[in-house]
Amino acid sequence: MNSGYRDVVKNLRLALPAAVAAALVAASSAAAFTPTNTYYPKQWYLAQDQAFAAWPSVPPLDPVKVALIDSGVECALPDFTNQIVASKSFVGGSPCSDTEGHGTIVAGEIAGALDEAGIVGLAYSSQLVVAKVVASDGTIPLKSEADAIRWAVQQGARVINLSFGAVRDPDNPALDTYSKVEAQAVAYAVKHGAIVVAAVGNSDEAYATPWPYASWPAALPHVIGVGALSRSGDVPDFSDQDPIFVDLVAPGMGIFSTFPKLLTAAQPSCVPQGYTDCATGDYHRPEGTSFAAPQVSAAAAVLLGVNPALTPSQVTTILERNTDEVDAASGCPACPTGRDKFSGWGSLDVAKAVAAASPGAPLPPSDHFEPNDSVSQAYRLRGPRPVVGATLDYWDDQVDVYRVKLARGQRLLARVRARPSVDLILRGGSKRKLAHAGRAGQKQHLSYRVRATGWYYVEVRIARAGAGRYTLRLEEAG
Repeated sequence: MNSGYRDVVKNLRLALPAAVAAALVAASSAAAFTPTNTYYPKQWYLAQDQAFAAWPSVPPLDPVKVALIDSGVECALPDFTNQIVASKSFVGGSPCSDTEGHGTIVAGEIAGALDEAGIVGLAYSSQLVVAKVVASDGTIPLKSEADAIRWAVQQGARVINLSFGAVRDPDNPALDTYSKVEAQAVAYAVKHGAIVVAAVGNSDEAYATPWPYASWPAALPHVIGVGALSRSGDVPDFSDQDPIFVDLVAPGMGIFSTFPKLLTAAQPSCVPQGYTDCATGDYHRPEGTSFAAPQVSAAAAVLLGVNPALTPSQVTTILERNTDEVDAASGCPACPTGRDKFSGWGSLDVAKAVAAASPGAPLPPSDHFEPNDSVSQAYRLRGPRPVVGATLDYWDDQVDVYRVKLARGQRLLARVRARPSVDLILRGGSKRKLAHAGRAGQKQHLSYRVRATGWYYVEVRIARAGAGRYTLRLEEAG
């Protein structure tokens, strides 16, 4: 694994309906198409992901822009012919020069062209938006990262891959590297409809192995956090653990992909040039959650290619709830059956996800108010009796906040009906709690007469593990 990127502000590390879906997958897998790319047989992880098992022949997929926020890409490799639609460096130099190699590996996993001489990307129909954020000294400046995320959104990227991370330690603020700059950039992407995927982190860049917390930005709201899976089906110790922010896993060891020829030229007798087999050091057989995350980003692009109308929350739910079980039977002795801190919901299964996203399949509910996870992001409700329907998810979206303008002496009545058990809270402009519905439940209500004119915040928070829809009704009385 790479030793990681560091800068003076923070330490960033390379985070080197079930029965119907199952029937569709089983029917299609027997006749799955096989790419003719020269090095497809070396890409063992694509079979593990069931990458092409959903179709008997090459499917017609809408092109989807996927942003690669990384060390750049060697754009001249034949694998990327017509695959890159925008590129920009935020640290100087050319975005099409990758002196680290990391970004080129990730790019190949996502968007290697179909039926060419090289490798094939899981989302070969996608279009790469390349943002170079790794400086010449190997660091990722926070401002460069944030600017790159915003730029990628402005270029129309619907998926953003962040194969890096920073140590998170909620028990020790001195070790925690949370960045408001990064969080605001990710929230901007979510607000504008992008799906953000991040590696959960590698423990060799933390303070102990295994490390019990997913890294930033994987732990930010609405980010899909991806851990690593070995070829034997185990979750390796280096893959950070977390009961909430590890959402799923994908292969993250022995990855064969593209690599800059500038770097493979150090071994001129090695073949094939331009691929990881001719890399040296950690990138000869790349491993890390860095290289698991792009497979999930690619899968998100595939789902959007199948059904462009899917919302980010629907794509997230489909990917996470249509995985393969990771437990002792599948090769992970430490993993219990069901969602766990090692593998989240399980391992990526593209065929199952495609079946769940295809026309005619019942789609999960969508939430159009996100991000509204805090007072600063609160969604404004208008009118004397607003009603909203939204969703909560213990693992991806624990709280929704709405703001209302009230005049002095007005009484606010708030009622919630929810499938999951929730808490209902009213806060003032100072964020101080003014009223609480009491014991959490599926039916909640509160009443409060305000003492001053101003903004007030209604908070709906999921109370325990689960997910589902809720309806919030407000009434302003004199």
